[in-house]
Amino acid sequence: MECVAVFFDYQNVVGWAKRCFNTAEGHIWPKATADLLVSRRRRPSQLVDTRVYRGRPNPNRQALSARANDRQTADWEATGVTVIRRNLQYPPQWPDVPASEKGIDVALAVDLVKHAMKGSIDAAIVFTSDKDILPAIELVYNETPCHVEIACWSGGRRLRIDGTQTPWCHFLTEADFLHVQDPTDYADRNLPSI
Repeated sequence: MECVAVFFDYQNVVGWAKRCFNTAEGHIWPKATADLLVSRRRRPSQLVDTRVYRGRPNPNRQALSARANDRQTADWEATGVTVIRRNLQYPPQWPDVPASEKGIDVALAVDLVKHAMKGSIDAAIVFTSDKDILPAIELVYNETPCHVEIACWSGGRRLRIDGTQTPWCHFLTEADFLHVQDPTDYADRNLPSI
């Protein structure tokens, strides 16, 4: 039985869900999605870690968004998900120019390589279409005993090592998205504060 960890580049996952399935919201339940991915592996597998990487709005600049982000994080953590958040960066032109995530890709890449090199997992599934993660995926694929796989939405951008069809890619369909979609409005002012 292989021990598997699933790594989510969350904003990338949400953004591609919106584009691929023409939906206003692309939010998912990471634990349910990780369970789905692991259940579809060809090798006997056990999910041992679900890790989400995302930005966090500054409560002094975006109080409602920060509360929604905190509520969503608390719900995910209650299901055993590990959430790694970094504060959003606000340009001087904000709010005309939106805040952006900085360091999320690097945090995911570092954790992926760390887990693969220390041997705490047999396999990793990385859910992203962001090419910035490719160097870490290539390192794990070529230099560690950890088996690495990719996940993306059907119709999304599939990552691969140049000139190959590797690593293996899990394509999740619109039906899969609807199965793991999180329709909760975490910005709802009637939800209790955490």
